[in-house]
Amino acid sequence: MSSLSNQRVAYFNGSIVPESEVRVSFRDRGFKYGDAVFDMTRTFGHRVFKLKEHIDRFYNSLRYVRIDPGMGPAEMVRLSEEVLERNMHLLGSDDDYWLGQRVSRGVDAAPGETREREGATVIIECTPLPLKSRARHYRDGIDVVVPPTRRTPPESLSPRAKTHNYLNMIVGEMEAKAEDPNVWAVLLDTSGNLAEGIGSNIFVVKDGVIRTPRAKFVLPGISRQTAIDLARAEGFVMEEADIDLFDTYIADEVFLTSTSLCICPVRSVNGAVVADGKVPGPVTKRLLDAYCRFVDFDFVGQYLRRLPT
Repeated sequence: MSSLSNQRVAYFNGSIVPESEVRVSFRDRGFKYGDAVFDMTRTFGHRVFKLKEHIDRFYNSLRYVRIDPGMGPAEMVRLSEEVLERNMHLLGSDDDYWLGQRVSRGVDAAPGETREREGATVIIECTPLPLKSRARHYRDGIDVVVPPTRRTPPESLSPRAKTHNYLNMIVGEMEAKAEDPNVWAVLLDTSGNLAEGIGSNIFVVKDGVIRTPRAKFVLPGISRQTAIDLARAEGFVMEEADIDLFDTYIADEVFLTSTSLCICPVRSVNGAVVADGKVPGPVTKRLLDAYCRFVDFDFVGQYLRRLPT
């Protein structure tokens, strides 16, 4: 195919093809069992963010579930950069992409038949960031709800692997959104401490100290680590610790980190307004500013420009 296309392209099992030509078998183990892993980064002003760190985490997930993608990290980085480059002409000047890698264990054979193909199923793809739908979070703050469902404990399946099996957090999210579709779910672990939401980590600020759940019980996000590093560089005390709902109810500030949001303030937890309800709080604002400087891009302004006038 030509280097440019009028639709987004993706890498699929050895070739870069239009997205419409990507066909995953219904016998693929990623579809059948969630037997797959993925990772996702974003661009800032069309520049990809910490791709190597994301690919390193991706390969840790692959090693944990014992899937061989058939290529090394350097080749995965190269192909990811190529997919991104081939899709960039379709992106608006003030838009950005998610860039993701997905690998399943491959396709199972039907009884008595040979496999459709050998080896892992490998996909690299781009998706425009949902800037418009999430813009209000930077103006109003996120309303967090903790659902009844608890996060899968590490003794059952390590949350440090980013797998396709998101049902545990999806069930929790559906519970949280049953009353209000605009809330953001954050699950507790089986000990009653805060864990994480779908693709997001939570931070609590009290008396100038910033705390976030221990990495053993959550997916240690790249944005999470970036926020930790920036907080320490800004001179804040930064701790990984067990945090329960009491801590959020008495907090001075609460914020979430994620690939797309980077850092975003929380307005309430289970209907309890955080402090005076004004967002972002001073600590969160300092970290937002530091994050923007670090990536050399005003992602807050990028979101806010999507708000209706």
